[in-house]
Formats: sequence, structure tokens, C-alpha cells
Amino acid sequence: MTKSMTKLKTFYSEDDLVMLSALQHFLYCPRQCALIHIEQLWSENRLTAEGRILHKRVHAAASESRRKIKIEYDMPIRSLALGLSGRADVIEFHRQKDNAWQPFPVEYKRGRPKKHDADRVQLCAQALCLEEMLNTAVPAGALFYGKKRRRLEVEFDVTLRQITKQAAEDLHRLLDHGQTPPPRYSKGCERCSFLEQCLPKIVGKQGQVGRYLDRMVADP
Repeated sequence: MTKSMTKLKTFYSEDDLVMLSALQHFLYCPRQCALIHIEQLWSENRLTAEGRILHKRVHAAASESRRKIKIEYDMPIRSLALGLSGRADVIEFHRQKDNAWQPFPVEYKRGRPKKHDADRVQLCAQALCLEEMLNTAVPAGALFYGKKRRRLEVEFDVTLRQITKQAAEDLHRLLDHGQTPPPRYSKGCERCSFLEQCLPKIVGKQGQVGRYLDRMVADP
């Protein structure tokens, strides 16, 4: 059993917590995640700059309180079970009929809804953090996409929760291993701010050539 698997069956220490944003980096591209969180590199393009500015504006907003809803911005959250910590863009607390407050996380994204699950998993991880911290169920949340200017509600069902927990485990395993995975080129690489550092087309081909030569040498 690996170190990471053992941790997830118990709890992580505060010193072992990983940035929650790393989960989305990992699901988008494990190599990008390793470049940021293992090699401590960062590169910005127009897309990342727009996203950073959007989050900065959201986090600067003041808390709101009404009769049936309270809104907290830039709220610190963490889960010792998942080994994650970070800050949530927006947490809405909706008053229920029994006067209890129901948390509802809202994550802001600059673009439009994506085909992969990275955004939904990141939001679900926030919900799991809130459930652990507040000892209450968080059944749903929302993603707000800047291009569409509307919310996309996300239900935290059993499948999404399992995907999120597995992704957290895989993320910790990658960071514990401490090695950057080789590149795998896809169309998404052209939009990545690490395109020039990663060089997925060149490095990927070099890796293929290297494996070919290794097979040739090994073949009598």
C-alpha cells in the first residue's frame, strides 16, 4: 500500500495539505500540475491572466447578509481526509425551513463549460471540505462561467464524489513521487500557458524515438 493510500484511509496532517487548485491542474494535465507544484514553475498567458483578474475581483467583494441568504467571499477551506486546502470563491449559506444554513459553493471560471470533469471535481472537493469543516451535507453547488454569464448547477452525487476522492489520491501520489510525467500532446496544449516550456510535440517525439532506439538495441 502506498503512502498516499494509507493517508486517505486516515487523515493528512496540516503540513501535508496540497493546494486545492492543484486538483484542477492535475485533472487538466498531470504534467502541467507537476511543472507547477513539483518544479515550482509558472507561466501566464492571456487566458490565465483573465482568470486571475476574475478571481481577484470576486475575492475582493464584501460579505453579504440577508434574511434568507448569507454570502462569504474568498473563504478558507480544507479537508484533512482529502489532504487539500485553499480558498473558495463564493460560499452561499441558504436558510432552510428549520433555520439551519445550507452551504452552496460557487466557483467562478473565465471561459465556458468544458467537456472534461476538472471544474466539477474542483467544486465537489470544495463541498467535501465544507462537509468536513461544518459537519453538514452539501448536496449541490454551481459553476459560473464568464463567457456564458450564467450558472451551471452541479449535483454532488455518489459518482462525482468517488471521482473527486480518487483524483485527490492520485494527485498526492504524483506529488509524493516527485517526478514530472512526460508530455502527451493534445489540442488543449495550444491554449496552455506552459506550451513553450513543455514543448509537447518536440519532447513527446523525442520520447518516442528514445523508446524505439531502446527496443532496437534490446532486439538481437
